[in-house]
Amino acid sequence: MASDLINGLSVDVEDWFQVGAFENVIDRARWDSLDLRVERNCDAILALFDEAGVKGTFFTLGWVAQRCPEMMRRIAGEGHEIASHGWDHRRVFTLGRAEFAADLVRARDVLQDITGAQVIGYRAPSFSIDTRTPWAHEVLAEQSYRYSSSVAPIVHDHYGWREAPRFAFRPVAGAELIEIPVTTAEVAGRRMAAGGGGFFRLLPYALSHWALHRVNRHDARPALTYFHPWEIDQAQPRVAEASLKSKIRHYSRLGAMQGKLARLLHDFEWGRMDALAAREAARTP
Repeated sequence: MASDLINGLSVDVEDWFQVGAFENVIDRARWDSLDLRVERNCDAILALFDEAGVKGTFFTLGWVAQRCPEMMRRIAGEGHEIASHGWDHRRVFTLGRAEFAADLVRARDVLQDITGAQVIGYRAPSFSIDTRTPWAHEVLAEQSYRYSSSVAPIVHDHYGWREAPRFAFRPVAGAELIEIPVTTAEVAGRRMAAGGGGFFRLLPYALSHWALHRVNRHDARPALTYFHPWEIDQAQPRVAEASLKSKIRHYSRLGAMQGKLARLLHDFEWGRMDALAAREAARTP
């Protein structure tokens, strides 16, 4: 699609056992004993991006980067942005202000030490910056992050800040920091998630295409999409202890994901989140 709007392409780099759906059934103490599959899946994503000729942003857990340093250097070496996803996928609203600050420092230090690239972007695990964390954006600004993509302006059983703006805004007065919420489409006053992840994987491609096109054309704003490396991995282990709802959400349509992504990458214009943040900052008072 020819367009002067460049949308934000992002990957939340975490492995199959680190997701919010399994946080109550897989203890962090077990993580190092489990099958680490994130590297092979990221290699497949890099090939997919290369075939489409696009660059994106990899919001990466510090825990993953520490164990997969060569993967991180490959990602950065191929021209993609490295950004922070925190240390070990603890939701921001489960941390205090000091704990959150320490989590940011620990993750950023590892990412920068491994890649040599400056980390200026952050995405909260499970979009967990909301009304319960009025201090979170202040901490990000204090640590000189230039952008965050951590707010979901919808209602969801795991997360959501329904009253938040749909598009880029400045959450801290006088600070450089800009927040770029996950994309939503609005129809007849109702919002629907349109930014990727499980919504993109589970729903028909035509619906996602329509929603992103509406944001680009009707709202005249760039969109963003996100997904996870485990979402293209049909062979990942199954977690028997998980609830039925979590299993349905996590495992459904894994086999369709890679083909849908390939279509999405060719149907819209995509770029790194840091570039999107710079453009949005220029237009946001």
